[in-house]
Parts: sequence; C-alpha cells; structure tokens
Amino acid sequence: MGIKGEKTKQLICRAAYGLFAKKGYKDVTMQDICMETGLSRGGLYRHYESTGQIFQEIITYLMASQEDEFAGKMQAKVPAAMILEEVLFRYEEEMMDSGSSLSLAIYEFFSNPPAAGCSHSIMQQYLASKKMWVGLIEYGIGTGEFRAVEPEAVFDVIVFSYQGVRMYSRLMPVDRAIPRRITGQIKEMLIGAHGKKEEI
Repeated sequence: MGIKGEKTKQLICRAAYGLFAKKGYKDVTMQDICMETGLSRGGLYRHYESTGQIFQEIITYLMASQEDEFAGKMQAKVPAAMILEEVLFRYEEEMMDSGSSLSLAIYEFFSNPPAAGCSHSIMQQYLASKKMWVGLIEYGIGTGEFRAVEPEAVFDVIVFSYQGVRMYSRLMPVDRAIPRRITGQIKEMLIGAHGKKEEI
C-alpha cells in the first residue's frame, strides 16, 4: 500500500477512535465513519471490511505503541523509575479523560462473537499488556530501583485499577484524587515511601 493509502487508513482510525470513545463499539456503523471522514462507502471499504476490523487495528496499534515505548526506553537504559513515572502520569490523565476512553467499546467488542478476520480475545490483550509490564518491573528490580515484588500481582493492580476508573468515569464524575491515590500506591509498591527504595 502506498503513502496515500496509509494516510487514509490513519484518517479512518483517528475518526473511528473518536466515535468509539463517544458511542461505544456497537453503536458505531461504517456509515458513521464515512460521515466523519468524508469518505464514500467504496473508499472506506477499500481499506476495511467492518467496524470490527477497524477497532481491532486501533487496539493492536495502541498496544504495540506502548510495548515499543517500554522496550525502546529499557534498551536505551532509561531508569525504570523514570519510565514508571512517565507512564503513570499519562495514566492519571487518561483516567480523568472520559471522552477519550475506549473502555465501554472494548467491553462491547470483546463481549460479542468475533467478526471474520478479527483476532477477538480480551485474554490476548491482557497477556500482551502483562508481558510488557512484567518486563518493565523485572527491569526495575534488576537495576535495583524497584522492590523485589511479584511482577504479575503488581500488573494486575495496575491494569484493573486503570480500566476500572476509566469505566466508572463514563458513569459518574471521578475526582482527580482517585487516579493520584492509585498511582501513588503503585509507586509505593514498587519504589517505597516517598519515591525511595526501602533500605534492606
């Protein structure tokens, strides 16, 4: 596919992301995406066969972007505590931004039978995210920045807290103190009181 085709796909995914965040997954149609992008039905179907295919590509891209970010920073020997701080700050902002949350769309998408051509398992997304986070936590333990924690347990706290707040933020106002308390506890688990590793 040429540069023009790739730019069109990016346009489609950006527009679809906004629609999925606003309406959830099941209420977004290919016609909605045509209207949002200004593409004809033929122009849209030239790139994607269904909303499921578009949504799957968005999720795959988001996961790959974060995985590449973690891997690139660890390879560059960026301190684990710095990577953690940057990611948790971003998570705080995302937890407060209900308008960009895909949590409802993710629930709806993975609750339905898979569409043709879609890799349709929330467990696959969970395992990919776990691999990424466990790698960072083990990296931090190896550098001596993080406590000798159980990486998978810390990951579960991170993923379920994050997704839980994002889901609740669609249903009720969420005070900024809530994501701050959550990220503070995650840092406490990994680094210790006041951001310093406990003396052994």
